[in-house]
Amino acid sequence: MIETYLRQSALDHLGLAGRVGETTDGAEVRLAEKLLPAAVNLRGDAGDAAFVEAVRQALDLDLPTAPNTVATKDGLAVLWLGPDEWLAVAHDAAPEGEAQLAAKLRGALGKLHAAVTEVGEQYVCVHVAGPKAREVIMKGCPLDLHPRAFGGAPKDGEGHCAQSHLSKASVLLHQVDETPGFDLYTRRSFADYFWRWLEDAGREYGAAIVKA
Repeated sequence: MIETYLRQSALDHLGLAGRVGETTDGAEVRLAEKLLPAAVNLRGDAGDAAFVEAVRQALDLDLPTAPNTVATKDGLAVLWLGPDEWLAVAHDAAPEGEAQLAAKLRGALGKLHAAVTEVGEQYVCVHVAGPKAREVIMKGCPLDLHPRAFGGAPKDGEGHCAQSHLSKASVLLHQVDETPGFDLYTRRSFADYFWRWLEDAGREYGAAIVKA
C-alpha cells in the first residue's frame, strides 16, 4: 500500500481543476473526476452464512448477492463483481479510510475463508451525469443502459452496477442517481485515454467539466 500522503490523481496532468466551469451553459453532460480514497476488493463465499454475517457486522449493511447489484449506506457502496467478489468504495473517506475499512473487514472475518485487498491505487473514477449521460456512455459501451434494462434509479440503499468496456478500456459502471448520474471505474493505466474519450464523446452535448 502506498503512503496516503503520496497519493496522486491519475488525471492531475490534465489540469481539470482549472477547467471547472469553463462551459456550463446548456451542457447536457457533466464530467468530473471523483476522488477514490478508499477502495477494497473482497473475496468470499456468498453461500457461507458466517462470511455474510461477518461482512454485515463490519460494514453495517447486507452484502449484495444478486448479480450486478449494489448496497449503499452512509457513503459506502459495495458493488457486486461476481459470485464471490465485491468492491467496497467510499469517496468521502479520510486519507486513512481505505486501511481502516480493510482492517474492519479483516477483523470481522478472522479465520474465515476470505480475502481483503486494498485497491484504491488501481482505479480512477469519472462521474458522468446529465440528461445525455446515457447516450455518451452508450457510444462506446455495448450495455443497454435504458432504465428498464439497467435497473433504473437507486432506491432504498440499493442500486445497479455492471462490468463491461468503454471503447478500448474496461469499465465498471454504477448508476448513483436518477439525473442520471454514473460512476465509471477503470484501471489507472487507462485514465488519460478514458477521460479524453468521454470528453470527446460528450462534445456534441456541450460537455462541461464540473467539481464532483
